Amino acid sequence: MRVLKYAILGLLNRRPMSGYDIGKEFNYELAEFWHAKHSQIYTELKKLHTEGLVTYDIEISGEILEKKQYSITEAGRDDLIHWLHKDELIGKTAKDVFRVRMYFSNFLDLESRMKLLESQKMQHTKRMNTLMKTSEQYPEVPPPDSDRFGDFITLEGAIMRERSLIEWLDKCIGYCKDAL
Repeated sequence: MRVLKYAILGLLNRRPMSGYDIGKEFNYELAEFWHAKHSQIYTELKKLHTEGLVTYDIEISGEILEKKQYSITEAGRDDLIHWLHKDELIGKTAKDVFRVRMYFSNFLDLESRMKLLESQKMQHTKRMNTLMKTSEQYPEVPPPDSDRFGDFITLEGAIMRERSLIEWLDKCIGYCKDAL
């Protein structure tokens, strides 16, 4: 399944965008649950255009710089809506290098383990603080039929994920301290 296809169609269903603008979205709100490189985005846009799911207009910026402004077609919107209706089976757990490291951490001394755990806690705390700052744009829950509702609930899920990871890291650090 080409999830990137549907992420791009979803963005274009909100508003027309350039490939650069789509890339910025992947570095901002979508970054909490999906990522894509610019080269992947442009390759997918080319496929979507070939399939008749998007169209584009060329805008001239300056004297020679061309910028393609992509829009979703009716066929693209129909495909997106059909995909959105599908239920998804739970996927395999994402690969996590840190957890593999912790799985074998009994080969490390406790101080080294605690140092790694504290570093992860600091990184996740920083990420959670960034997410909390982003959540300030939502003084109340957006209406479920607005574009912002999906952003809101995925942001809320990301905050809960980070809180849970920090809680787990605190427990692990506590276990190590108890063993000292």
